[in-house]
Amino acid sequence: MKSLLKILPANTLFLLAFLVATSFGIISCGGEKEQYVLIETDFGNMKVKLYNETPQHRDNFVKLVKEKYYDDLLFHRIINGFMIQGGDPNSKNAAPGAPLGAGGPGYQVPAEIGKPHIKGALAAARTSDAVNPQKMSSGSQFYIVHGSLQNENALINIARQKGITYTADDLKRYQELGGTPQLDNDYTVFGEVVEGLDVIDKIAAVQKGQGDRPVEDVKMRIKMAN
Repeated sequence: MKSLLKILPANTLFLLAFLVATSFGIISCGGEKEQYVLIETDFGNMKVKLYNETPQHRDNFVKLVKEKYYDDLLFHRIINGFMIQGGDPNSKNAAPGAPLGAGGPGYQVPAEIGKPHIKGALAAARTSDAVNPQKMSSGSQFYIVHGSLQNENALINIARQKGITYTADDLKRYQELGGTPQLDNDYTVFGEVVEGLDVIDKIAAVQKGQGDRPVEDVKMRIKMAN
């Protein structure tokens, strides 16, 4: 009996291989597998999709996650209605009240700006334009957008002022979920929370002290997810 592989034409074999690969998540229809991480906290877990459109930020974040860089770090700066920020390596075992937010792995990531700051957006923290006109990102510090509900007129004004073109879906999500559109075109958004948006609400509501640091530590652990 002849082998099926020997009698099928080459282009058919390629198609079969492609269909098997996509069905098992080896590659996506866009050519790259979508990657996810799970941010674990005492308030619940957040599953985050990393954007293939921001490959340098995606790959850097995956690298740090696989190295367990973020395990037991803190969400050290929290502003209700704005964002929750973490990823400073100096926050690990930090003394109560110690100022945080200046730490990192010793490098920056080139800007990949373009995605909107809708609630649940995962974005890279960075230093100010005065010292960082190229808007390069911190090598490890990130924030997750909490934000507030937006109205269409305000979004149109922001788009006009910043030269942004929002899609119909962007406008809809800003109005239904909320966000921080004032940050658009200034910081790199490289992922979004796809499960656990309520966890952002819970963390954003904790009691804060000096420097917007939570009075009780909010620790994280991050691992790769399916």
